Amino acid sequence: MAANGFPKYKSDGSRLGDLMEWFDARFPMSSMWKAHLSEYYAPKNFNFWYFFGSIAIVVLIIQFVTGIFLTMHYQPDGTLNASGISGAFASVEYIMREVPGGWFIRYMHSTGASAFFIVVYLHMFRGMLYGSYRKPRELIWIFGVLIFLCLMAEAFMGYLLPWGQMSYWGAQVILNMFTAIPVVGEDLSTLIRGDYVVSDATLNRFFALHVCAVPLALLGLVVAHILALHEVGSNNPDGVEIKNFKDEKGIPLDGVPFHPHYTIGHDLPANVIFLFFFFGVVFFWPEVGGYFLEYNNFLPADPMQTPAHLAPVWYFTPFYSMLRAMVWNFFWIDAKVWGVISMFAGVLILLFLPWLDRSPAKSIRYRGPIFKVLLAIFVFSFVILGFLGTKAPDYHFFGYTPSEGFNPLNILLSGSFHTKFFTFYYFLFFLTMPFWSKIDKCKPVPERVTFK
Repeated sequence: MAANGFPKYKSDGSRLGDLMEWFDARFPMSSMWKAHLSEYYAPKNFNFWYFFGSIAIVVLIIQFVTGIFLTMHYQPDGTLNASGISGAFASVEYIMREVPGGWFIRYMHSTGASAFFIVVYLHMFRGMLYGSYRKPRELIWIFGVLIFLCLMAEAFMGYLLPWGQMSYWGAQVILNMFTAIPVVGEDLSTLIRGDYVVSDATLNRFFALHVCAVPLALLGLVVAHILALHEVGSNNPDGVEIKNFKDEKGIPLDGVPFHPHYTIGHDLPANVIFLFFFFGVVFFWPEVGGYFLEYNNFLPADPMQTPAHLAPVWYFTPFYSMLRAMVWNFFWIDAKVWGVISMFAGVLILLFLPWLDRSPAKSIRYRGPIFKVLLAIFVFSFVILGFLGTKAPDYHFFGYTPSEGFNPLNILLSGSFHTKFFTFYYFLFFLTMPFWSKIDKCKPVPERVTFK
């Protein structure tokens, strides 16, 4: 009997059985299998919103495996040769053109980066729908937000590695933001770059962090996220605790074993469908119109020529819009500083969501109309901020050409106006949540899960 109460593996008399019994006596193989799969009881009413956790693990594996193969041929050298091409850019071209299957590995990795963010955004949205951040799952949510932060750092550092035009200038813009931090800004920016400008030293630092330090942190947080989840149990679309009603053996009445019920019958088909679309993008449309791989990044980095329009990859653009929304000085603090604060605050405010929400109901099924309307507007505002982040600051909707002088249409159709408006709403949604979540008219929450 293992220390956690699960019985040890017993041999069936075969050589393989004897080997497994010997191994299990020295390593918690069977107890881990039972604790996290075959005897971990999950609510029986999971729906399609619960696909994205397992899909995220599949994408993480894809990124690790393809990343290992890419590092075998990649050269982190930003020094320009006589043709004005760096070793880093040349090595990426070598992978794409000369390495057998190199183009496939590279496109899997680049598509996987965007797919990771799509899946994580949907996974986080599901948490907001069903209140998966509420007690007793606050720590699960915090680990999830930290995973999101690590993922953003990993993607940003990886984006510099091809050493293309957008890689170089995007890093230049983002790293210059740190100079806005009072007192330590200049020194911090120089420390991160390893030089006074984005250079070969920056590339080597980012390469080391991208392939070693950040993946280790990311992997540790994923393990902590799963362990915390299995300690308190999974939430469900009803937002009720299945541990409150158990049979005489201590098994939740509304629970089913995670394996094989969800691993085979729920997650496996979802992952097969996901991989079908994933490889469809890899084979037929890896750039996705310049959103997954920007066209400027197929040009070698040129420190002497700035691209006409600078914008980060699509998954950063909502927060990039928040950075650009701040154009006024407040309290003698420069607008640039406020922009940096708003960008980082846009992510960090998610950490406090478990304590901002005061509603008696967790799930959207039993929440009142205030939550549903405000959440719908929140999602819309986030999408619009992401869209505007890909556009130039003087963008106007519907191709409208601003006229001279005062004209209300100049304001109403201005991307700059909408950036400010939806950034304001983004923060207002969270900061006012303790008030409107209390007064929202919720429906009665059932004691046990509803399932048909």
